[in-house]
Amino acid sequence: MINRVLLRIKILQIVYAYYKGHSASVALAEKELFYSVEKTYELYFQLLQLAVEVTNYAALKIDARKNKLRPSAEDLNPNTRFVDNKFIHQLSRNVQLQSFIDEHKISWANNLDTVKMVYELTMESDMYAEYMSAETSDYAADKDIWRKIFKKLILQSEEFADSIEDQSIYWNDNLEIVISFIIKTIKRFDLTSGVEQELLPMFKDDEDSEFAGKLLKNTLEKEKEYREMIDIHTQNWELDRIAFMDIIIMQTALAEIMSFPTIPVNVTLNEYIEISKNYSTDKSAIFINGVLDNIVKELKAENKLIKVVKI
Repeated sequence: MINRVLLRIKILQIVYAYYKGHSASVALAEKELFYSVEKTYELYFQLLQLAVEVTNYAALKIDARKNKLRPSAEDLNPNTRFVDNKFIHQLSRNVQLQSFIDEHKISWANNLDTVKMVYELTMESDMYAEYMSAETSDYAADKDIWRKIFKKLILQSEEFADSIEDQSIYWNDNLEIVISFIIKTIKRFDLTSGVEQELLPMFKDDEDSEFAGKLLKNTLEKEKEYREMIDIHTQNWELDRIAFMDIIIMQTALAEIMSFPTIPVNVTLNEYIEISKNYSTDKSAIFINGVLDNIVKELKAENKLIKVVKI
């Protein structure tokens, strides 16, 4: 689940914090990296459970209307399609979800305002009205409504993003990527799998976990080597005029280029240029691309850059 796009971002954040004095050693920085990854995986389960909690809240609202002093005919005979959602019923009983929730003590009990906010966003949406008024409903429709809720309501809500950030500093900037994993999970759900439906693992394979640890370690331990490359190719710039994040991005990119022979150079360059667009200055992408391109050309000319085709 935790892909290399997210790992690169987290590594940059850890490297930045390391140089700002928040980590006393490379070992502690590595520990912080993997704790951050674990918290992102926790957010995945937190959001899955949110769908269950919103549905439970909707059921409570239906019961409350039935028990009013003077309930209307609609109160007594509500449309229960949303609370009877077969996908949510399956998810709520999922063995892996329940085990993770119990082990990590995940709960929305202290954030009921967020549950209520998502419920109200849903109730007021056109997608909800269309879902509830459709002539027929099936498992596919039950999955689709929640895919839309996550993609078009939760992801687009600044209030929700603020709430998530307040719950954990490790969830900052993770929401969009984690929701993409939620949507992938919803699509994979199969009614015949029942409570044993597989959720996404933390890592696709051991290779991604090893990638994260090795990249962070090499970025920090070979700082002098990579900074010298950067200095040589930025001689026309005063170092204090270069954004510190730009230096961190280039240093980490060089660590990846030099440490992972099976990752094509253009893949690495494109990834870090994209990251710079969101995490540095407006002109950083062009600057970083130019500097790294010149460094790569020099490394190739000196036969210091070896890349192999992965079979």
